[in-house]
Amino acid sequence: MSVDELVGSLLYEGYALYPYTPGATKNATPTPFGIVYPPAYARTLDTAHDHLELRCMVEGDGEVSAEVRFLVPNGERHQAEPHVIEGEGDFTRGGISVRTRLKGSDPLSRGDSTLRSVSFRVENRTEAPAGLDRAGAIERSLISTHPVLRVSGGGRFISQLEAPCDSVNTWPVLASDADDVMIGAAIVLPDHPRIAPESRGNLFDNTEIEEALVLHVQALSDEERAEIAEQDPAVREMIDRAFAVTPEEVLGLHGRVEVRDPVTREPPRPSADVRDPTRGLPEVEVDGVLFQRGGRVVVRPGLDADLQARMLEGRTVTVERIYRDYDGRVHLGVSVDQPGHEVMRETGRFLWFFPPEVEVVR
Repeated sequence: MSVDELVGSLLYEGYALYPYTPGATKNATPTPFGIVYPPAYARTLDTAHDHLELRCMVEGDGEVSAEVRFLVPNGERHQAEPHVIEGEGDFTRGGISVRTRLKGSDPLSRGDSTLRSVSFRVENRTEAPAGLDRAGAIERSLISTHPVLRVSGGGRFISQLEAPCDSVNTWPVLASDADDVMIGAAIVLPDHPRIAPESRGNLFDNTEIEEALVLHVQALSDEERAEIAEQDPAVREMIDRAFAVTPEEVLGLHGRVEVRDPVTREPPRPSADVRDPTRGLPEVEVDGVLFQRGGRVVVRPGLDADLQARMLEGRTVTVERIYRDYDGRVHLGVSVDQPGHEVMRETGRFLWFFPPEVEVVR
């Protein structure tokens, strides 16, 4: 995965939300992260900013370059156009006046290398009338603003976990294997974020479950699709891509679990009880009670169980999966005999209980 792919996905986070139709109230205006407001509006709110500043530490003598990527609303509901500014100076993009400044401190010795601080500031200098409401302010704002720093010549950026810096209106994230790229994210991310290889493309809601969104999109009516086809090309392209996802690809989106040793990054050797990960164990005995795949159990959750589990109190369900985790604890995946349960079973969506929470039907 390239840095461009990552930034491109983050840039459209929150761009448009389900059901994506032109009449959806939630898409009447942009609902972005990473907003840099005009100064006249920012002065009226403690939580609004007319700038952002990405601050971090860089090791080595390499040259640091900067760019910022953002969207500018075009006035049509949620719609916005992407823009890029490279380097520092005064610029105009989409009618928005922008100033960028890149600064670095004098280097300090750090063993055999040097360490210095770097800051990249992005300001919105657009004029705006007094008394502007939020919708009017957003029309004059940079939205989904993502600064990107790169260092060449063998240098590397230092993680915020190792050397915290007080960035403003952005979150520094290491974005390359060599730590030579630092992104200012509009949402809090871990270092070295990755797009899942199973992903079928951006749905403008990267923190949501992609499988669920794809299924929701595929459930849109013909009338809703026709409405969407007449609006924003970016949304139309996303809808077409989601409709093209095959049933096999949907199953691939259902999820996977990877366990990695934090030092070697190699998966641990499974215990003797672990079998086919798509089916689990055929049976297991816990405290003298035998649980079998396909067997029937009655749900008996305790008082500390969540509401969903307690709503099934006394219901007889079918054991579909039996897993034992690496700590030896047994997990029972069950299906409920109710409308739609065939779809849930086919897609591997089960409710999970521990053995003490169910009784075997003799």
